Amino acid sequence: MKQPITLSINGQDYDIVVEGRTRLLDAIRDQCNLTGTKEGCATGDCGACTVLMDGKPITTCMTFAMAAQGKELTTIEGLARNGHLHPLQEEFMEHGGLQCGICTPGMILSAKALLDENPKPTKDEIRFALAGNLCRCTGYQKIVEAVVAASERS
Repeated sequence: MKQPITLSINGQDYDIVVEGRTRLLDAIRDQCNLTGTKEGCATGDCGACTVLMDGKPITTCMTFAMAAQGKELTTIEGLARNGHLHPLQEEFMEHGGLQCGICTPGMILSAKALLDENPKPTKDEIRFALAGNLCRCTGYQKIVEAVVAASERS
């Protein structure tokens, strides 16, 4: 049975109708038209679909849309402000921390959650915080360097 819900994403409310089994990933992409959130594995193992829910990283492929009602969601589209990329987005580009782009939104949002809690993490702390995000292209070193550079900007 379908039910109306409101999702608060990047400071904007989206009134949508979902079934109880609708994944948050599908609601964000298909009903809210925010396609920056990517599907990688559909099993919660790769982190490509990561968004922030009340500031904490979650995998949207394993979360029902109804569970996000009343929560504040941040997707990759919500990081840029006034036409300027977030420092993490800039540093990922500068350091080559992105290649095919599937993992990038989840990596950046996981890194943002880390920097919000720990503005000056060590490389080991960065690696630990990103451990739930898999990348097949970069070898991770460029990603870690990008997060370090973003932390040095604040």
